Formats: sequence, structure tokens, C-alpha cells
Amino acid sequence: MANLRRACTAAICQALLGLLGPDKVSLPGSGAYNASLTSYFALQVSDIHPHCFASPRAADEVAAVVELLTSNTTGRAGEVAIRSGGHMWVAGASNAPGGVTVDLRALDAIQLSADATTVSLGPGARWQDVYAALDPFGLSVAGGRIGTVGVGGLTLGGGISFFSPRRGWTCDTASAFQVVLANGSVVEANARENTDLFHGLRGGSNNLGIVTRIDLATFKQGDLWFANIYHPLTTVDEQIKTVARITAPENYDVDASFVTGFGYASTQGLTVVNNQLAYAKPAANGTNPAYYDAFLALPSFFNATAVLNMTSLARQGNSNLPPGAARYLFATTTFRPTEAMLRAAFDAWNSSLPGVAGIRGVTWSLSFEPLPPSLYAPGAAANALGLQGRAGTRVICLLSQAWADAADDAKVYAASAAVIREIEAAARRLGAYDPFLYLNYGAPWQDPIRSYGRESVRKLQALRARVDPGGVFTDLVRGGFKIPRG
Repeated sequence: MANLRRACTAAICQALLGLLGPDKVSLPGSGAYNASLTSYFALQVSDIHPHCFASPRAADEVAAVVELLTSNTTGRAGEVAIRSGGHMWVAGASNAPGGVTVDLRALDAIQLSADATTVSLGPGARWQDVYAALDPFGLSVAGGRIGTVGVGGLTLGGGISFFSPRRGWTCDTASAFQVVLANGSVVEANARENTDLFHGLRGGSNNLGIVTRIDLATFKQGDLWFANIYHPLTTVDEQIKTVARITAPENYDVDASFVTGFGYASTQGLTVVNNQLAYAKPAANGTNPAYYDAFLALPSFFNATAVLNMTSLARQGNSNLPPGAARYLFATTTFRPTEAMLRAAFDAWNSSLPGVAGIRGVTWSLSFEPLPPSLYAPGAAANALGLQGRAGTRVICLLSQAWADAADDAKVYAASAAVIREIEAAARRLGAYDPFLYLNYGAPWQDPIRSYGRESVRKLQALRARVDPGGVFTDLVRGGFKIPRG
């Protein structure tokens, strides 16, 4: 069976060469193939070798690729993956072992509408390029915070922006999607056409088709105030008190977006607190936002504060998670940010450090990203994330790790899973637990789409049955997080 699958995949890659031409299909050993491998965010994804990369440059070419991949003439490929920016580190999500990887990076158009109220984006566009196109017009979108991340994956997984407390999830700001379905048809999904698909793509990830265009709402935006501050770990008690206080709905400032994190780096033998504080409306007189006074008053040994545009800020963010520099892992959970719960999460992470300190090149981080009601509630009925019926602020808790050697993969995965289990046990004990898992931060053992809740999953299952009755984007596109079967 494996030999037959390899033969089918080889035949498909040859057929793709005939369909698209040699400049759009790369095979092992070629310079283009090797460049594609090394362009991924995480080294463990670069370790995956597909039989070929197919790089269509237009929606009709994507449609032709889908038709070929599902044709009975050549037989189905062993596995297919869809890549936009290549930032999803979960193995198989954006690169297909021994299969066909459909690389959408050439679909990178950025087109501002005539009235400047929307921008049409190819899924392969990178956020830093989107901002570079919009900043000269005094406009922005609620897009990604890391410049090299692709538009497609972030948006379909939800998407968190510096502007999300005021604008909502990135997916909530989409007014239309162009999608290639499993049968090769190219359709529009918006508030008038294919409304169920429009709903499902907002959080449904790669399960429903290949998105070839996303229209996002623009808004007026100038420079932002931003501070990147490193504090000694001795400030942890005050950090936690501050997060608990300022994230309360009655205290939250919707122009503020921040991440409070704790990090250990083996190369320095150093454990620190890091605050990344953004504010969308910097004061004309150059004063710091009062919302962040408590953080700014804490002792620090590094404080870089600037007023800058989104292009510069997104490019600056690249240094936090440099692509191709390491093996990476994310894992996540969600809870109410009570002081006791924040402390329990920190304690679980802190107590795990002795067990991982010997891993070569390890950085071991935990961060809190607030989800105030202004972010998740207004669009809750219009997306697939399942966050209706909630009140109060939540925090997305992100465990993020980097390390050097594949030999340590199992140890890192096991230690990370143990930390998440301990945090979730504490959340249940303290009455702070929320089942929601942010898909873009999910680990392989987690099930984000099931976490959306029974009703959202039921709608997604019905939608899949309509637009993909043969299960192409479930059985052929196996990587990533799937809509549950039952």
C-alpha cells in the first residue's frame, strides 16, 4: 500500500509539472525545493520532505491543483498540506511528509479598495507587507503582531491583533473570503453568499477549502506606543496583581493590548518577567499611557519604549520568534484571570524549570494574553469559535518553547503537556477554567475545534458535509486541527 501511495504521489507531481510548469512545481534536489524547506518557521517542519511543492499563483490555478489532487486518473496523493506563511509549527499542518505541499506564498496580493474601506489580501501575504502597504495611507487592519506570519493561517484560526480589544478577532473583521472547494469550484463566502461557509471559515482553519483571498476591514490608524520591558523575577507578585486588576472589564482600556510573560533561557541561565505593552493612541505630549502605570513603576533592567507604525512594530516582533532558528512548541489553555489563578499558572511553569534546564538551547516561556469581552463578545455569534454566553475577561495562557535538538522532542512535549495539565487542574479547582483553546496556539495533543463546544462543532460538521462530502480536507489534508468526525 505504501509503495502504491508513493507511486500515485509521484504520478501526481509529474502531472502537476505538466499543469503548472517547472517554475511552479519543485522536486527534491532542486534549489527551489531546498529553499522551500528552509523557509519554514520551525525546524521540525523543515525536517518534513514532501514529494513535491506546488506553488500556484492564482485562484484558478489552485482550483486546477485541487481537481488534479482529487482525480481518480492519477490516484490520490498520500497526503496533502496547505501552506500560507508556514508559521504553524505542528508537523504536517503546512508540510506533507512524502506527499504534496500546496504553497500559497505566491498568492500574496495586497489590494486596497477604491473607497479605502477594505483591503483584499492573498493568503500568502505576510503581515509586515500588509502594514507597509497601508501605513502610508494612515490605515491599518486587525492583523498579526509578528511580521513574517502569513495572512491565511492566522485569520482562519481566529487571529489576535494589537487592535483586537477594540476590533475583535482578525477573522471577525473579514467581510469576504474567496475559497476553492473540494470539487474545484471557486466560490465567494460573505454575508450574502454561502453564509454558512462565511461563518465556518472564521475559526474553521484548513477544514473547508483553500482560501485564495480574504477581504479585511480597514480603519484609520497612526503610530502606536509600544514598550518592551524586562523585569527581575522578584516582581512576580506585583505583576500578577496588576494583570488581575487591569484586565477586569470595568478597568480594561480597549486601546490597550499587552502580553505578560515569564521566560527562562538556558544560554543565559536567566529567568525574567517580560511585558510587551501596546497602546493604539499615543499621547500627543509624549507621556506614557496611564493604563500601564503599574507595570511601568516596577523595577526593570531593560525598557525600550517607542512610538512607531505597524510596519516597524511587526518587523520588530520577528525577533521574538525568529523563523528557522530552532525547534518550537506552543501549547495553550484558557482561564479567568483571578489573582489566585494567575499565581497557580506561574507556579506550575516555575516548578517545571528544573526538569528542562538541561535541554540544549532551551527557552521555556509562559505568557498571559487577555481576552476582554470587547474582543470576543461582539462577533461571537458570527464566528465558529464558540464563545457565546460568556461574561468577564479570559486569559489565553500560552506555553511556548524553543530548543535545539530533535533528540529532545519527546522530553519537551511531555514536560509541556504536564504543565498544561497542572494549570488546567488548578483552573478547575479554583473555578477559573474555560474550555476554549485558541487554535493558533494549539499543541498536537490538543483538540481546539472540539473546544468550541457542541453547537459550533455540529454546525461545522454540517457545513463540511455540504462543501466537502468526500472528506478531501479531512482525509487528504490530514495535518492541522480537524473538525471532529462525531
